[in-house]
Amino acid sequence: MINFNVPPFVDTAIDYIKECIANQKICGDGKYTKECNKWLEEKTGTKKALLTTSCTHATELAAILADIKPGDEVIMPAYTFVSTADAFVLRGATPVFVDIRPDTMNIDEKKIERAITDKTKAIVPVHYAGVACEMDTIMDIAKRHNLIVIEDAAQGIMSTYKGKALGTIGNFGALSFHETKNYSMGEGGALLIRDEKDIEDAEIIREKGTNRSKFFRGQIDKYTWVNQGSSYLPSDMNAAYLYSQLEVADEINEARIANWNRYYKGLEELKDAGKIELPVIPEGCVHNAHMFYIKAKDIEERSALIEFLKSKGIMCVFHYIPLHTAPAGIKFGRFDGEDEYTTKESERLARLPMYYGLKPEEVDMICDTVKEFYK
Repeated sequence: MINFNVPPFVDTAIDYIKECIANQKICGDGKYTKECNKWLEEKTGTKKALLTTSCTHATELAAILADIKPGDEVIMPAYTFVSTADAFVLRGATPVFVDIRPDTMNIDEKKIERAITDKTKAIVPVHYAGVACEMDTIMDIAKRHNLIVIEDAAQGIMSTYKGKALGTIGNFGALSFHETKNYSMGEGGALLIRDEKDIEDAEIIREKGTNRSKFFRGQIDKYTWVNQGSSYLPSDMNAAYLYSQLEVADEINEARIANWNRYYKGLEELKDAGKIELPVIPEGCVHNAHMFYIKAKDIEERSALIEFLKSKGIMCVFHYIPLHTAPAGIKFGRFDGEDEYTTKESERLARLPMYYGLKPEEVDMICDTVKEFYK
């Protein structure tokens, strides 16, 4: 059986977790949380990185920092995970869904501006599969309409757009370190903050509304409750597990890229024959091989392909049900314009196994099995 996903693991993780226990420091903002924050700041060039308990919580934190309020509208694609919308629904805002591009499955930047109303407060581009949205256009729209940009870069660590790390282009960026991601701490995420003016507020909100971070830096002699907040701090043991992978991040990234390229080469003949479509990487985008997907003719063919692969011991899955068709999406949001591609393209997409440790010969076997199905 070839699993769809195997969480990444590096041997040093055990030693680092044991160190946390031995030092009797297993709560948040310990040694390894600080090391992860530092690594993220140096790798991405963001002004400040704050590890969180999930990408969901990083997005919630960004929504609070953006002062999202009841009655506000937030533009995003419907083809995304529920957390993208939930963070704003919790603030009383309305998600306004727009169509996606069929080539990248990202939000169609050309359809954003017509969705803007006098209630629009933010744009939330989602970098699907670690491939960047067309950020120059999105940032231009945001600047002209005085809107905040919160990047959902859950799948985007190590990816760039015109040399800039995903999550660092907008006002805020949210990363995920869930067990299905390229680098994992089980459950976890991070908030990337572009502007220095937002750092202190972010630290306060993340620390239950207290100025505890300033206290630990010796900037004040006692800390107290100063604003609204919650507890978005992960355990330092989770951070220790993550940091072991960040130390060899390039090695993990290169292994994934090699398998992604192997998939593409192995399935290119089916693409050339018009049987399937393969991922598109636009010029100026460097991706991180977060996933490898193919597009079948329609939902019936995709379902048959998934069942065929399963019968051969290969786990293959599809992705999101578009949010605007979900009960909560209908209740809390609305779709602007025509759903030309969101539903149609989502029903064709199938994700093949992709994880650190997937062997090249396994990739070859998966490609051969897909080709067998199309014979």
